[in-house]
Amino acid sequence: MSANTQDLRTRLDQLQESLSVRQSTTHFAHTGVATMVALMFGGAAGKLFYDSLRTPLLAWGVALLAVVLLGYAFRRYVLGRRVLADELQRYQTMLELRSQLRLDDPSALLPQ
Repeated sequence: MSANTQDLRTRLDQLQESLSVRQSTTHFAHTGVATMVALMFGGAAGKLFYDSLRTPLLAWGVALLAVVLLGYAFRRYVLGRRVLADELQRYQTMLELRSQLRLDDPSALLPQ
């Protein structure tokens, strides 16, 4: 193997290792769970506001909690999109390295 091929192979191994853990998935999972919990709390707060003659303090607390959870979900979504863009760029680089090393070329696997 030439030095250039060895460098490409090392870089490919590093990219594959970094892409083996997808951080964007974790961010999007947090977004989904936080959104669902915020909707449940928002519904509970709405029910407390609707059923009460006087506005209860608990309803305001639950409504505030729902808004905070929605803010958290939005923040994690934006962070997930940013990380996903970086992961997709690294994945594209990995595919280019694989084509340079001819790892996906079936004719390279045939006996000479």
